[in-house]
Amino acid sequence: MIKLGIAGVCGRMGRRILELALQDKDFEVTLALEKKGIPEIGKELGKLRISSSPDGIFLVDVFIDFTTPEGTETNLDYVAKYKKALILGTTGLNDAQIKKVEEVSKIVPVVFSPNMSIGVNVLFSILPELAKRLGADYDIQIIEAHHKAKKDAPSGTAKKFVQILSGVTQKQIPVHALRLGDIVGDHTVIFCGNAERIELKHQAHSRDLFALGALKAAKWIFGKPKGLYSMQDVLKNKDV
Repeated sequence: MIKLGIAGVCGRMGRRILELALQDKDFEVTLALEKKGIPEIGKELGKLRISSSPDGIFLVDVFIDFTTPEGTETNLDYVAKYKKALILGTTGLNDAQIKKVEEVSKIVPVVFSPNMSIGVNVLFSILPELAKRLGADYDIQIIEAHHKAKKDAPSGTAKKFVQILSGVTQKQIPVHALRLGDIVGDHTVIFCGNAERIELKHQAHSRDLFALGALKAAKWIFGKPKGLYSMQDVLKNKDV
């Protein structure tokens, strides 16, 4: 059984990851972590008490973090200190924080991805070939939409699309970010030529999509050597 720690357990993603992990016989949740100062600290959440101490990472095998760049930066120190595997889905990290993730991955195994869904990661893998085949005559733009409480824009997924497509086409790829209502996550990649248009669209209907991906990654990374991994690595193993 994998001892699991979850950051941001009172947030939308953290709470759903916790709920699904408690239903999975492969996990024992041993740490429910939240930032200091929120009123839920110390309250019971199932058999756990919500903690504000990252030192609790000592109790886990795998730690999952879908929080904020500031929270993640602190948690990285404790993951490295106690040498625990990390599943990281936080978006909006700056260059220095991404560099810190890379440094920590030299100490512990880290799965770092802006999007844990299977469908989006399939898109990551097929977009380079599509861009190559269509060629330079096609313009490319990206539209992404999320709920109005999401703080970073463009999304980490949209930035990854840009990184992939720019690397193939050597073009700047415009991104249009929308923050509306309670949209879980929509991404559309548009290829437009003079006489035709191709649109690849991914819509997340539920946060379960990302939560289940994170738990799949947690099972995969348990026992892995130190290093920086992606969801592409996780999805290569069909048995997880």
